[in-house]
Amino acid sequence: MVRPYARPVWQPSSQMSLARSLTIGIDARAAVEVPAGRGRVVRELLRALAAHDDSHNYICYARERWQEPLDERFQWREIGARDPWWHLRAARVAQRECDVFLSSNSYLMPLFMRIPVVAIVYDLVTFDPEMLPNRRSAVIERLTLGACVRRAAGVIAISQATADALVQRFPAAATRTTVALLGSSAAHAAPVAEELLPEPGFVLAVGTLEPRKNLPRLVAAYVQLDAATQARHPLVVVGPVGWEAGETLDALRSLGERAQILGHVSDAAISELYRRCAVFCYPSLAEGFGLPVLEAMSAGAAVLTSNVSSMPEVGGEAVDYIDPTDVHSIAAGLTQLLASPERRAELGARAQLRAREFTWARFGESTLAVLERVTGDGDSGQRQQLDQRAPATHV
Repeated sequence: MVRPYARPVWQPSSQMSLARSLTIGIDARAAVEVPAGRGRVVRELLRALAAHDDSHNYICYARERWQEPLDERFQWREIGARDPWWHLRAARVAQRECDVFLSSNSYLMPLFMRIPVVAIVYDLVTFDPEMLPNRRSAVIERLTLGACVRRAAGVIAISQATADALVQRFPAAATRTTVALLGSSAAHAAPVAEELLPEPGFVLAVGTLEPRKNLPRLVAAYVQLDAATQARHPLVVVGPVGWEAGETLDALRSLGERAQILGHVSDAAISELYRRCAVFCYPSLAEGFGLPVLEAMSAGAAVLTSNVSSMPEVGGEAVDYIDPTDVHSIAAGLTQLLASPERRAELGARAQLRAREFTWARFGESTLAVLERVTGDGDSGQRQQLDQRAPATHV
């Protein structure tokens, strides 16, 4: 469905070259500072831009340089300051040496700059008190997102669900928001020792231990399974401990040996866990995108996830859905999948096919197209619209 506020994403015509090369600034702090979530997005975006054939120059602003080898188009500016002073110092430098800036980790940068700034909006979870969001993040985002929308030259939403929520709360975003869906890729790490991981056949849950991940309801659903099923399919949970995690930890610990809490693991380890699990269960109450769902699909896992927020946008018809507020719905979904290896195999095959439609290369192209457009380089007749059938650009 065409949304009235979703701006078309453009790429250079195959027969025409860009009018000029740009110097593009990027807030790249998360590449080193954030293991998952935004950190994954920034790392994959930098890789995608490095693989893209263009004549732009990229300056990455961070407190610490990411050691991934890129190419000669990429420079790093290391600014050793705490927030919010980091933003002031980075803005002062960036607006002297850049044509446009990508704010990937904060809504403050558009407020401090005179050059065009494009901001990435991941979700609006902090505006929903029922999600019990991180208090510090909630305060900061509630104070800054509205001003960011008014000042930014462009906004990138990582799903249509996020774009819908953004425009509902801030109608001014309607004329400058572009949807660019995230991608999935193989792990960029050495293989993990197999003996360190659980034996195949478990139920896997992945994500920061925080209220909106809804793990207490998952545990309540899991204990409704018969004893033999629980014995064959223990619950394995991966992710760091976040905020308001007491109820989640108490619920998981109540399972005793039936649950393994692995904490944060490497990219290679999580990829292997996706391949080994019998079912990947993601009963989240709200997501900006739901990257673990896509990563599990890429690995061929049978996915059971929520029928709300952005999850259906990612899973399409390649996953099974449950009502995340209903313990009996979660239990029924688990029971049906764990009892049917045929259904799990069918979903795994369909999931891998659908996951191929989501690529970091397309996300990088979409992001770059917005950066070009807000500088005036994307408005001429020398552009052609991206293939609108691709899920990376729901416009």
